[in-house]
Amino acid sequence: MRLGVLDIGSNTVHLLVADAHPGGRPLATTSHRTVLRLMRYLTPTGAISEEGVRALEDAVAEARETARREGVAELLATATSAVRDATNGELVIARIEEALGQPLQVLGGEDEARFTFLAVRRWLGWSAGQILLFDIGGGSLEIAAGSDELPERAASVPLGAGRMTVGYLPEDPPGEDAVERLRAHAAEVLAPVAAEFQALQRPDHVAGSSKAIRSLARLAGYPVPGWSGSERLLLPRQALGSWIPRLARLPASARQELPGITPDRTFQIVAGAVVLHTAMRTLDIDELEVSPWALREGVLLRYIEAMAWG
Repeated sequence: MRLGVLDIGSNTVHLLVADAHPGGRPLATTSHRTVLRLMRYLTPTGAISEEGVRALEDAVAEARETARREGVAELLATATSAVRDATNGELVIARIEEALGQPLQVLGGEDEARFTFLAVRRWLGWSAGQILLFDIGGGSLEIAAGSDELPERAASVPLGAGRMTVGYLPEDPPGEDAVERLRAHAAEVLAPVAAEFQALQRPDHVAGSSKAIRSLARLAGYPVPGWSGSERLLLPRQALGSWIPRLARLPASARQELPGITPDRTFQIVAGAVVLHTAMRTLDIDELEVSPWALREGVLLRYIEAMAWG
């Protein structure tokens, strides 16, 4: 069965098409993304502007047509923090559903963390033991931990890379004073959440699963041999921290020349680095491994599992 997962996030509208069957590993056939950076379209009241809604409609219509061309039998459409937190969210959802031609599932922050945790657990396997997960999107940071397929604890905080860029690092380049203000804000927001996670069993394995974290790992991390010839990327907290002052001094146009920093992430990568580094420091994490599977794969896996039991 050919399935599609459409993830309407704060940065991109991303369609993943995969061939799947109950009990099998999904095999991706197509990945189509439109970069939007919805935080640019937020009004002072927290609404998504008309220009932003039209951009969403166009991106969704394009993804729908791609899914049709690819022969997708079932399209699973989800939206995350940018849509769910917008003050005109109901209107935006209605417009998206009209362009999509089907209902849209708007995920809460903890649900987003749970779907992502499932994907990471399946990717790493049971031998990874107790997992701690970080996932940085454009609007929020998700954290989850546990030893099973569903996390024992899941949390979502409004520390997404796009949101923090608009709120704390609007200048280009932002400079180190602005970075320190963001660092203090992130530490304050994370403090009560960190206390909950520190009460759990110490993680055997720490994972990061987002485009921002993958970009940072390519910049500041290092590869190690994986299983079946695959490559694993590790990101040490110390190396990440050493890059932050340099990133803060570089304009966005220069950042995209660095290893791993793609044009769609160049504006937000400083905020993403600060938030991730602060989260790792707050939870006393020295190093994480990048998981190539995240939210979209989690939604896909849960659907396949329902097919299997059906």
